[in-house]
Amino acid sequence: MFDWGPILLALAILVGGVAGAAVLTWWERRLLGFWQDRHGPNRIGPWGIGQVAADMIKLLLKDDWVPPFADRMVFIFAPTAIVVAMMMGFAVVPFAPGMQIIDVNIGLLFFLGMTSLAVYSVLLGGLASNNKYALLGGLRSASQMVSYEVFMGLSLMGVVMMSGSFSLVDIVAAQRDVWFCFSQALGLLVFVVAGIAESHRLPFDLPEAEHELTAGFHTEYGGMKFAMFMLGEYLGLMLISCMIVTLFFGGWMGPAAIAHWLPPLVWFGIKVCFVINFFVLLRAAIPRPRYDQLMSLGWKVMLPITLVNLVVTGGILLWLEEAV
Repeated sequence: MFDWGPILLALAILVGGVAGAAVLTWWERRLLGFWQDRHGPNRIGPWGIGQVAADMIKLLLKDDWVPPFADRMVFIFAPTAIVVAMMMGFAVVPFAPGMQIIDVNIGLLFFLGMTSLAVYSVLLGGLASNNKYALLGGLRSASQMVSYEVFMGLSLMGVVMMSGSFSLVDIVAAQRDVWFCFSQALGLLVFVVAGIAESHRLPFDLPEAEHELTAGFHTEYGGMKFAMFMLGEYLGLMLISCMIVTLFFGGWMGPAAIAHWLPPLVWFGIKVCFVINFFVLLRAAIPRPRYDQLMSLGWKVMLPITLVNLVVTGGILLWLEEAV
């Protein structure tokens, strides 16, 4: 008999991802307003919740214009690519026991592959726009994402070594006693920094730095194409948050003493919300660095940290194996 479960879950992720990204735009403004002692959205509807609908109507009704000097086909394809890549990344995320579109033994590699494909979106958008600011933004993004993908992948090797698998379900199961956020604290630090750089979140949004490049790779975009770029960014934020929870904070498992209080899916959602709020508040707390400082941070700080983490983790595992 045909199993409709994965298809229904995929549809739920598709609808929930789009709706979640829309609500997240409002929540980010409200949380930043609270953090910076100002109101934020508060005009349309209760607590300004109608601002989400107003933004969607504005983007839907704006003229869908393609610059005459742009490469039309590539210009249209670019914003679609990032949304597809981010949506595909959710296919291997285990939200609860048995609640996953597909469980493959290379789930972690699949996630890294999907995040790597997102670089083509911003690079092609910058190149197709035939605009010097967009071109610089696209080149910055390609350099930033390719560099931090190295550290992102290396930061997860300690998790793979301790769990003995690339399957995300096995990685969650390996944290039944102790979450990896304790034993892999250095890996968590590098993965969080690399996740911010990969998703172009502040303070690492240098490919679209307004004070330098007007809007970077999406300078020439407007209407629904611009909305798709923003949708891809928020989907990337949610995907990175889900992966941080899955890889380092026990996935769907709650703290041992109170795990039975709530269903696994609720525990997973609570953890993801905490991580998303951390990313939002980080935007209000840290200034944007120069581009050369960002690249130096990656190659001079993040890379040595990941290598130290690999050597220490490998040494401890070998010592424990010999002791047994």
